[in-house]
Amino acid sequence: MLTNNDLKILEKKGISKEKINTQLHSFETGFPFLDIISPATPDQGLLQPGHETICAYLERWDQYLKGSASIVKFVPASGAASRMFKDLFEFLSGDSEHPVKPAELQFFEHINQFAFYTLLNEVCLEKTGSNIPALIEAKKFKTIVDLLLNKDGLNYGALPKGLLQFHTYGDKSRTPFEEHLSEGALYAMNNSGEVNIHFTVSTEHRQLFEQHLIEVKAEYEKILNAHLHISFSEQKPSTDTIAADEKNQPFREDGQLVFRPGGHGALIENLNDLDADIIFIKNIDNVVPDARKNPTVIYKKMLAGILVELQEKSFAFLREMEEGRLAEERLWEIADFCEQELNNIHPGISEMDSLTLQEYLYTKLNRPMRVCGMVPNTGEPGGGPFLTVNADGTVSPQILESSQIALDNPVEKEKMMRSTHFNPVDLVCAVRNHKGEKYDLLQYVDHNTGFISLKSKGGKELKALELPGLWNGSMSDWNTIFVEVPIETFNPVKTVNDLLRQEHQF
Repeated sequence: MLTNNDLKILEKKGISKEKINTQLHSFETGFPFLDIISPATPDQGLLQPGHETICAYLERWDQYLKGSASIVKFVPASGAASRMFKDLFEFLSGDSEHPVKPAELQFFEHINQFAFYTLLNEVCLEKTGSNIPALIEAKKFKTIVDLLLNKDGLNYGALPKGLLQFHTYGDKSRTPFEEHLSEGALYAMNNSGEVNIHFTVSTEHRQLFEQHLIEVKAEYEKILNAHLHISFSEQKPSTDTIAADEKNQPFREDGQLVFRPGGHGALIENLNDLDADIIFIKNIDNVVPDARKNPTVIYKKMLAGILVELQEKSFAFLREMEEGRLAEERLWEIADFCEQELNNIHPGISEMDSLTLQEYLYTKLNRPMRVCGMVPNTGEPGGGPFLTVNADGTVSPQILESSQIALDNPVEKEKMMRSTHFNPVDLVCAVRNHKGEKYDLLQYVDHNTGFISLKSKGGKELKALELPGLWNGSMSDWNTIFVEVPIETFNPVKTVNDLLRQEHQF
């Protein structure tokens, strides 16, 4: 099946033959749906802190920042902006010379409200001798779109989302990259005035990000009165997955194996490489202007306060258990903490003898921990926070995608439809144990989760395999706490017209 040339390619990418065989087997068998007990809701599995409790957690985090802990903000930023402009690409290749569809009409009606308007206007003048109003007057709509998206103009259709101009500040504008610098300083600056932010970027765009950093770093250090430590990494070639044909054999193009990026789950490797105590995780496009950052900052600090408090309790229990056998009464107090505060439930725990119970509790507490903000559903229920059954029969909180749920089963679909919250990718993670040693995060991945989708290449259909998602299967064996955060903290930009929403305007 694999030629000598194939094996050389695998060796260069750092992928074993065994891993390829495992991936091909996954194409044959697919991935099992998760066994859902129920959605995580305020009734069970999801916290809804009140005002006084929130204030206490904010104070808890502010106190923690006065210590010597290492804090990093982790921002997945490799996504290209092409999907943001799907409607405009379709307009450009369509038959109509004038905007007709609602998204096209909205774009041109409000074009002067986009932060990139000034740049685009300059390019239009340079390339055509006319500004945007004149081109619209002449009904040259496609010329404007072409100069926005393609390489003769701003090339926004090929740039990473993190480098587009999102927000206007008087006569200046900011990219999402810049907004993350500003935001990070508001909740992750340590006692020495240092802010550590790590961006994962694509290989082809890394130089652009590094150049952008050179252009803006000094200005932001002055504005924020902070020392910015910004680093970058790329998805590792060893996390690429092989593509398969309809017979679940390796897909080839001109005789060569075809590989695809393993999805955001591959970033668990990048996360694992970071040397930090606490790591915030947030997507590149979920940013707002400074005037609207307050809710984000409050709830980020709240999540972090919850994390460090629960971690402190866990550490105390672990040290206590390491000193020797605990009395059964004390063990049941720790078990109550695991079940009530961490939502780790073992149906057979009452039948354990004290030695087995202590070993079980030690194992459950001695794991990475994450606190995840969850936003109330405002539309159709879908992926989000659930309580699911693990391989060992225990129940724990998990973030699921809808593709991990057996929606053709009425009972499972009904469970999903009862979900009250969804996942905005708002995580705070603790990745060291009670001895200060860094966990090997790769040991806590559920490799029996993943996603298979149909794609095409060269006019041929292929099957693509995505690794367990970063906040799904890649963190399956972490201790997980779900907490409600308001919708004001979730402002992603999925289409260019999302930038016209009031959250992205002044």
